[in-house]
Amino acid sequence: MPTTVFINLAVNDLARSRAFYEALGYSINEAFSDENAASVVISDTITAMLLTREFFAEFTSKTIIDATTSTEVQLALSAESKDEVDELHGKALAAGATPAGEQDHGFMYSKSFDDLDGHHWDFVWMDPDAAAGGPPELSLDEMRENTTHS
Repeated sequence: MPTTVFINLAVNDLARSRAFYEALGYSINEAFSDENAASVVISDTITAMLLTREFFAEFTSKTIIDATTSTEVQLALSAESKDEVDELHGKALAAGATPAGEQDHGFMYSKSFDDLDGHHWDFVWMDPDAAAGGPPELSLDEMRENTTHS
């Protein structure tokens, strides 16, 4: 059985955040959703749990950061093609996301956004040959030249 990934995110407005992820084409698992949480099904093995900040706080003794001013993680989801990256990124922006940069290294292509609560996401396509055998030789300077941040 493959490992299942649960991404738990603190959100300010659960209904608004739920609608945002539905606008991206993801479904909600109602069995694990209520007034405190929405279970967003990204794939068979990835679920994003949108939790009210108060409910999220029940699972940690640490301070919950403001994702609009601090970054703890960068969440990346694979896409089947560059066109799918563009399509998904476009849906995110149309639903209220903020663009957060893009990269085109030839073998790897990505577009980033910050969701309604500032959580940083990327949609990424990687050439199947590069994914199997590693990226072509590129210097860090060359990769930085092909990266833009919004």
